[in-house]
Amino acid sequence: MKTPLFASIALSFAATPVFAQVADEPDEQPSDFTIIVLGEGLPDTPAAPAYSTVEIDRISITSSGSGRLDDVLRNVAGFQQFRRSDSRSSNPTAQGVTLRALGGNATTRALVTLDGVPLTDPFFGHVPFNAVSPDRLGSISVTRGGGSGPFGAGALAGTIALNSADARTLGLLNASALVNDRGETELSASIAPEIGDGYAIVSGRWDRGQGFFTTPLDQRVSATARAQFESWSVSGRLVQPVGDGLELQLRGLAYDDARTLRLDGQDSTTEGQDISARLVSRGPWQVDVLGYALWRNFTNVVISSSSFNPVLDQRDTPSTGLGGKIELRPPVGDAHTLRIGVDFRQSEGNLEEVNTFSGLRLAGGVNSMFGLFAEDDLELGDIVLTGGVRLDRSSIRDGYFETVAAGRTLYPDRSDWYFSWRAGALLEASDTIRLRATAYTGLRQPTLNELYRPFQIFPVTFLANAELELERLEGYEVGVDWLPAPGAKLSLTAFDNEVENAVANVTIGTNLSQRRNLDAIEARGIEASAQYAAGSLSFKGSLAITDAEVRGTGFAAPLDGLQPAQTPDWAASFTASWQPVSGALFSATLRHTGKQFEDDRQSDILPAATTVDLFAQYPLIEKLSAVGRVENLLDERIVTLNRGGTLDLGVPQTFWIGLRYGF
Repeated sequence: MKTPLFASIALSFAATPVFAQVADEPDEQPSDFTIIVLGEGLPDTPAAPAYSTVEIDRISITSSGSGRLDDVLRNVAGFQQFRRSDSRSSNPTAQGVTLRALGGNATTRALVTLDGVPLTDPFFGHVPFNAVSPDRLGSISVTRGGGSGPFGAGALAGTIALNSADARTLGLLNASALVNDRGETELSASIAPEIGDGYAIVSGRWDRGQGFFTTPLDQRVSATARAQFESWSVSGRLVQPVGDGLELQLRGLAYDDARTLRLDGQDSTTEGQDISARLVSRGPWQVDVLGYALWRNFTNVVISSSSFNPVLDQRDTPSTGLGGKIELRPPVGDAHTLRIGVDFRQSEGNLEEVNTFSGLRLAGGVNSMFGLFAEDDLELGDIVLTGGVRLDRSSIRDGYFETVAAGRTLYPDRSDWYFSWRAGALLEASDTIRLRATAYTGLRQPTLNELYRPFQIFPVTFLANAELELERLEGYEVGVDWLPAPGAKLSLTAFDNEVENAVANVTIGTNLSQRRNLDAIEARGIEASAQYAAGSLSFKGSLAITDAEVRGTGFAAPLDGLQPAQTPDWAASFTASWQPVSGALFSATLRHTGKQFEDDRQSDILPAATTVDLFAQYPLIEKLSAVGRVENLLDERIVTLNRGGTLDLGVPQTFWIGLRYGF
């Protein structure tokens, strides 16, 4: 049933900062009050629970063993990056995100947004996790399955919505300082004053350290280096009411990230700057208008594993992302919630690198997506029906690749219209049982990186492919949510998703691969989540069991029936927490990732890994607390890369200790 207005206001007051303008006369009714919810977009529609969604609250976000965003997201089974490495010890371009074991080639198949703004790198398609400190977030919503609505053309595998914390959640001053047993440091702080009827937030974070050896002891050489890292980010946010029911949100972000991987001199840097402006109207005609601009640059030096000399200097990769949306929700009656709108995304980038063998290489292009969308939720008593459509214009243009020897190759421009849809139903079967079913399609445009940039992970060379087609997804799912008792919830979802034209790194010769469109990747599976809270104790668990296979003919026939590279068949996470007194928290997280394969031919195995992380916070005086964290308590050997027996390893056992103020 549709939530009454008064109940909606009450729920908003409990969950978000609300400023109420009280009526001057005592006999005025509550309908004369002006309610302004600050810092958010428009609320979820009534049918949002029909889709398989996991919510991560602020306590869970700020109590991970590593203090890193990618680690927090691993609590959702089915979430994966291209590699198991964390955001200190991986190449940034390998931080592509997907859901539901749909495979990948280091490019993001899920739509990741921060306050509604897509975060993915315009050139490479990876997510800059180090740019977003978990301390700044209030909640995260992970929806698995193809998307519609704003920017839905990027939500092939689902949507990960990062929502910034408001001023009242953060408090006026919020700070932390930690050090680990390797002498690495993590510093963060924010100040969040209320200004007028709104607020401003300025925050920053700085991490640095010598890192750990990703190379196993028996494979180290004189040039072997630790995964040294140093990163910083600063952000500012201003939220102000600018009229009755009208709100302006401005946000800026700047970050820099430097890493050394495996060998001395094998360094990479990433820098970025983001700005966005959002205007939200919460009146009878609800409107959400958003515009953003992203600037990125990436550099990378590759060292030969035999001569230990530089063989590739990727010295300049400037890229720009521009986009925005206009979403309108007209008052069409109590039974309907209608969304209509347009959105636009453009990625432009260029690559300049020097290869020892081929000399100077240049590449780049411009990709854009223009979309029209409409979605309607219809409430019929205990049943909610939903349906949405998108029409997208994809444009791939100005593509080129140039070397000194071969000259410049210009690729033909191409564009076309693509239709996608989603539909679902939600039934409140009883006070404790909710049934849901959805079906959907989706699409993803190949990135500039996939289209135009070759690369090498010795001894394998990976070629780009300017003829790649858009990926298309078809899927459906059914699920049940059971609330057997207060504080308890169990959710179960069965799904079948298929990605046609899936882009993958395909072996085409000895030590030679190319990005190609496979016939399809099909993933069937079960997702389960459970949570229970009783007094000071709480438990949260997540499980994903997936049977994923490649469908291939022609050049891909040898892959037919094989498990896609870098996709585990099952993953699980379980967290137990105890809050004995106000401000204190003790938690333990157990995670398991199943066996997966490094390559498309299943010749190199990444063994299963089980890790345990710990977190503890205990108040000392007033708002000051002592904090302790442990990553990989049992010192599990986590293999993140396997090339014919040449291995990279993930984070070893690591202890952190420090202080927090204001959390």
